[in-house]
Amino acid sequence: MAMNSTSSKIGSSDRLLLSALNLIAEKGYNGVTTLEIATAAGLSEKTLFRHFGSKQKLLEAAYDRYHYAEEMKKLFAEKLVWELETDLLLITKTYHEIMNRNRKMIQISLKEDGQLPGFRERTQKHPQQLLEFLTEYFTTMADQGKIIPDNPELHAFSFMMMQFGAFMNDLDSRTNYSRIRLEPFVHESVKVFTRALQP
Repeated sequence: MAMNSTSSKIGSSDRLLLSALNLIAEKGYNGVTTLEIATAAGLSEKTLFRHFGSKQKLLEAAYDRYHYAEEMKKLFAEKLVWELETDLLLITKTYHEIMNRNRKMIQISLKEDGQLPGFRERTQKHPQQLLEFLTEYFTTMADQGKIIPDNPELHAFSFMMMQFGAFMNDLDSRTNYSRIRLEPFVHESVKVFTRALQP
């Protein structure tokens, strides 16, 4: 298979990870062989096994590499201004941007849930970390007297579920609630949440 200029600029591991995500999203985990993944990446099956050892380890590596925990960790560490509406808007827009970028991976995790040993725990790692980051943020904001000091973990969970629900509504088709677009929803949900947490 001839490589295009984009694939020749990225390393073998990333080419294998991207090929795996594309093919598994399209055909399902059991519908794709390691040979197909390697061929789509313009590499040999031997190279795939040398880098990852197995198809499941390849999928797990893709999940770790392309999901959002590291990006969110950096955002919470470096980009917050400690003003609730501004921060929640940044967090929410970044969350949706990452989730949309990783649509195929999310579809795989939903489709393959229960099929792969240990995969569910791995898929839970990123949302669990986001819940921790948000809980810590709400705790600090409450300590500073900027929001009500009432159950920061529940506030964090509620906010996450609101955004995750909006993402899921948009995942496969735009017909569930077609009159409600994501961007106005993001702004309105942040505004409502900010008002609710005002001291």
